Amino acid sequence: MIVKQLKLSQQEKERLIRLKAKTGISQWNVLCRCALCWSLDNPAIPMGPEIPSDSNVEMSWHTFGGECHEIYDAIVRQRCKEDGYDKDQATIARHFRLHLNRGINFLASKNGPKNSQELLALVLPQKWS
Repeated sequence: MIVKQLKLSQQEKERLIRLKAKTGISQWNVLCRCALCWSLDNPAIPMGPEIPSDSNVEMSWHTFGGECHEIYDAIVRQRCKEDGYDKDQATIARHFRLHLNRGINFLASKNGPKNSQELLALVLPQKWS
């Protein structure tokens, strides 16, 4: 597992609240999974400062990933490898957080989805949507 516990920043929490209102999806973990998938599909490498863990939204890795937690773990590790980063746990955890943060920022932005159908179109491959 990449992290035992995931705690969101206050800014991420506020953005997810807006995204919940737009899409009608009420589970934090589902929205976070969508955000991660969107970011992992973006070929640019996410950058940025350390992301604070200053909100009251916290979930375990198993809650975040659900039945597919091992798949999310493998995909993030593979993306780190493809981007040329070390395989050490701290590096993988940092890049997971950067991807998650970038995905949340985009999905909650003006250019992000306006409803659940648009969200699904962004995160599912075209052949599935």
